[in-house]
Amino acid sequence: MTAWSDVESRVLAAVDEQWALERLRELVAIPSITGSAAESDAQHRVADWLADLGLDVDLWPIDVTGLSADPEWPGMEAARSQAWGCVGSTAGGRPALALSGHIDVVPAGDRTQWTSDPFEPTLRGGALVGRGTCDMKGGLVAAITAVAAVVRAGVPLVAPLALHSVVSEEDGGLGALATIRRGHLADTCVIPEPTAGAVLTANAGSLSFRLTVPGRSAHGALRMEGVSAVEAFLPVHRALLGLEQVRNADPDPRFAGAAVPYALSIGKVRAGDWASTVPDQLVAEGRYGVQLGEPVAVARAAFERCVSAACAEDRWLADHPVRVNWNGGQFGSGVLPAGHRLLGDVQAAVRDVTGVLPAERAGTYGSDLRHYTAAGVATVHYGPGDPRSAHIADESVPVADVVSAARALALLAVRTCGARRPGRN
Repeated sequence: MTAWSDVESRVLAAVDEQWALERLRELVAIPSITGSAAESDAQHRVADWLADLGLDVDLWPIDVTGLSADPEWPGMEAARSQAWGCVGSTAGGRPALALSGHIDVVPAGDRTQWTSDPFEPTLRGGALVGRGTCDMKGGLVAAITAVAAVVRAGVPLVAPLALHSVVSEEDGGLGALATIRRGHLADTCVIPEPTAGAVLTANAGSLSFRLTVPGRSAHGALRMEGVSAVEAFLPVHRALLGLEQVRNADPDPRFAGAAVPYALSIGKVRAGDWASTVPDQLVAEGRYGVQLGEPVAVARAAFERCVSAACAEDRWLADHPVRVNWNGGQFGSGVLPAGHRLLGDVQAAVRDVTGVLPAERAGTYGSDLRHYTAAGVATVHYGPGDPRSAHIADESVPVADVVSAARALALLAVRTCGARRPGRN
């Protein structure tokens, strides 16, 4: 059994499960779909909670147009009329630890596949069901609950502790970039994305792309007079599947258990405008995995070479090549520096709370981790829930996972930021 220090015991005792569940219900009920006005509403709600805890709160409107000129601009898929940054911190200087989570969620999709309203959180079998519960309002609430426990335990910290609530992670991560450009840095950072009990020290990147495939229209009854853009796309798609296979031939061991760490997936296809007309254009959109440590420019070049080679081998496409555009979110990969103590510190905090030493893993998805590591902030993922529950109908997170993560993050906070001894300034 772990022997807690007096300070650690006080902080762990201050983790309030009911308070966390109420905050999570409240947050999930705000339909903060990325780019929507509710995304900003949720940021203001979080700012109110942080202010109630007595933190120094920075709530500011993000200049999206100005930020788009930044060399690290990550792109975005959702049109925004506004975006807000929100940071709360204990007083004084550069934080030793920041806990960062995103407030935005993906759309609910086909609501007939849900067994309850996605924005009316429902407690079922010890888990809260609703859009964003797993990805990642459960993690954000766990982080806020951890900060609340430190505050309510009355622990005076040697170094500041910060909470970053960010927008737009789902479509690129402009919120995290804006937070960093605002000057909100830290020595270390934990992003409580769902990790199924593991600590993630790296994540692959993900680039959104659009392919425009030309065809030649004709009456459907005389289809051989035209060139179907649908059929023209098929050899390109086969080539891209081959590229995916090559790029996944020797993945990092931290991707253990992931069948395709660097997935290439076509998510949307549109072709033609009339059923009896040979389609003269096809537009396909998808996501393309970036390998760990691979510059985005190198990843793009490999993709473009593959498309170009497929076109060169096709009689029609050789003279009417497919156009490649890089649209929407552009996630580079991110990696914790080898040997950094943050991994061991997080593992120890989780072990001391749960009794289980978490494994080190890498994420197959893009995330805000790469923004923080690029800014020199050592960062990992550790949070409640299983990523397989993200973005699906009846998305859910076990309440026990949220509380357990909050306890581990609270313990990490007092150990990282330190407790000031009585009688010392």
